[in-house]
Amino acid sequence: MAARIYQRAKSAMQSGKARVDEWILEFEQSEARKPDPLMGWTGSSDTQSQVRLTFPDKEAAKAYAEKHGIAARVHPTPPKKLKLQAYADNFQ
Repeated sequence: MAARIYQRAKSAMQSGKARVDEWILEFEQSEARKPDPLMGWTGSSDTQSQVRLTFPDKEAAKAYAEKHGIAARVHPTPPKKLKLQAYADNFQ
């Protein structure tokens, strides 16, 4: 059972910083998805891929994975890039 640990990213529609500091443990898919012959939707019988656990920090997520024998990879948080621009720059 493999999993990945990452920090929740702020969405494009979000201006605040709510739930940005949470770390997520998410299980990877163990089998490929198959299209349903009747409806055409894709799905699989792997229920672990639907599980998403949240933790307050990275160490808690790693400790949970080690305690339960889950091989987890930690994805580092990408650095935040701020584009500082003044309103007056629009008229130059």
